[in-house]
Amino acid sequence: DQEDYEVVRKVGRGKYSEVFEGVNVVSNERCIIKILKPVKKKKIKREIKILQNLCGGPNIVKLHDIVRDQQSKTPSLIFEYVNNSDFKVLYPTLTDYDMRYYIYELLKALDYCHSQGIMHRDVKPHNVMIDHEQRKLRLIDWGLAEFYHPGKEYNVRVASRYFKGPELLVDLQDYDYSLDMWSLGCMFAGMIFRKEPFFYGHDNYDQLVKIAKVLGTDELSSYLNKYRIELDPHLETLVGRHSRKPWTKFINADNQHLVVPEAVDFLDKLLRYDHQERPTAKEAMVKCLLETSDVAPVDQPFNDLIDGYVRGKPTLEGFNGSCVEDSHLSISDIRMGDFRSFDGSPSPSSYTVAINVKFECHVSRHRFDE
Repeated sequence: DQEDYEVVRKVGRGKYSEVFEGVNVVSNERCIIKILKPVKKKKIKREIKILQNLCGGPNIVKLHDIVRDQQSKTPSLIFEYVNNSDFKVLYPTLTDYDMRYYIYELLKALDYCHSQGIMHRDVKPHNVMIDHEQRKLRLIDWGLAEFYHPGKEYNVRVASRYFKGPELLVDLQDYDYSLDMWSLGCMFAGMIFRKEPFFYGHDNYDQLVKIAKVLGTDELSSYLNKYRIELDPHLETLVGRHSRKPWTKFINADNQHLVVPEAVDFLDKLLRYDHQERPTAKEAMVKCLLETSDVAPVDQPFNDLIDGYVRGKPTLEGFNGSCVEDSHLSISDIRMGDFRSFDGSPSPSSYTVAINVKFECHVSRHRFDE
């Protein structure tokens, strides 16, 4: 019922909606109220269906209720409240471990939505709510999300300019989930290089120019040839000729402690012209981020840690899985030690739990032995 909610203050606005902090007057709980602007019913139905399909997924913002305005009949969506920190203030304060932690949490959300056949198509810092005190992340704003069908051609007018994949900028319509991985790569680049946004184009043409100046035009030509794409002659002239720029060129005194080889390698896997070369969210979770450290701070909830490893890849290399009936968690062979960051330096969290453990986990119903 619409009467159950009161608006407290405006927190944002977009092309298709206005967003407010609100309160449920019955439970006295804070919430977020997204009042949709009158648009095509098909678009509204799609967003609601996607949110319902993703209900309960890891780090997906929770849809609590749908209410309708009595006069306009336009629905408002009621979401869980997240005490978000402005990314422009938060990101410069994050350690390399914090960045890995939040990127990993975002990958959980992307892996889940992709597994449900859904592309987000608008991944960017504004749509990633982070309550740093609670170390909680939520992926929000599913207004541009779409169900993926192999071979189907999609509208390229999606995603925000600075996070648009090359496929959108060269009008390649049969893109897929890998679009979200490019956007994630742009976010990660902005974080580690402390350059937000990383690719700062003034329009869509200039956005491709900015990308080409980093990734090179030879690689762009190979990509265009592979997919038989012809650039608009004006765009081709604007792009010009550029050699690939090493990631090390972006290192400075402010970011050098964050731009370590493992982070650069991870970034390099994400920011590829060819969408088929980018890792899936699941591959990124397992191959890219988890390789950087085999331990994690104790203050990270252990169940989350195990959940990440088990859900990320049911058959991890070096482990043998077998079903167990126990619905409890048992840990053995726990080793304490210093946590090492990306660059090998000790983390402020001095105690860690190593992952070389035998555990039985009710989340996965599997046991893994080292």
